[in-house]
Amino acid sequence: MYKQSNVKLVGILNVTPDSFSDGGQYFDLSAAISQADKLFVDGASLVDVGAESTRPNAIKLTADEEWQRLQLVLEVLIPKYPGKISLDTYHPETVRRALAIGLVIVNDVTGMNNPDMVDVALELKPTVIISHLPNMDIQSAHQTIPINDVNQVKNDLLNKAQELINHGLPKSQIILDPGIGFGKIPEVNVQLLKFAEMVPDYDVMIGYSRKRFLGENRMELAPNLDAGRIAINSGAKYLRVHDVAGHTQIIK
Repeated sequence: MYKQSNVKLVGILNVTPDSFSDGGQYFDLSAAISQADKLFVDGASLVDVGAESTRPNAIKLTADEEWQRLQLVLEVLIPKYPGKISLDTYHPETVRRALAIGLVIVNDVTGMNNPDMVDVALELKPTVIISHLPNMDIQSAHQTIPINDVNQVKNDLLNKAQELINHGLPKSQIILDPGIGFGKIPEVNVQLLKFAEMVPDYDVMIGYSRKRFLGENRMELAPNLDAGRIAINSGAKYLRVHDVAGHTQIIK
């Protein structure tokens, strides 16, 4: 039975010159703001803003370099869309600067493996998206021996979530993301589309959009919608996607 209720679309906004799908398109401030506006009009419940590409061999940014790309964009978007902006970063300094502007959701693709990021989350208590990464560093995750067992992903994420809960972060403010495409074999990436079934007590975000495991037609809408249907049927609450307008057909 195909489930559609309560699924939220998270639109991707890459303020980068080198992302694999749309690098450079929204690097300009006005282009970034216009794209965020469009994503919300198209049906996004959240917009996830990032300044560093996670593709293999991408340039790693310092916290200051990241903030140079993000500051003006976030100064517009956070007040304009309170509580509806998530921040794709692994730098605790960036989180502090953003939360000084207003409410944001913290989306740490490195799984909050940095103790300083954990400290910020426990101190300021934003909603956090914990993504699974087999290494602390994104580029190392692309080069490591890939994970071949979905249970390792599940156990790693549950352990990190429990650590945060034990130190005072409410469970309701934790979203789990299995990190599809980061240090996993293709078969595991496919299985992780159903990750919500494995952690029924948590909200889950699935980010499959245009990733290599979808096949050679990954940039087209159809294989992305097929992946989205699997994720929805398995109980995912959030789908992180590039094509928000195209995905509205499977949640309405």
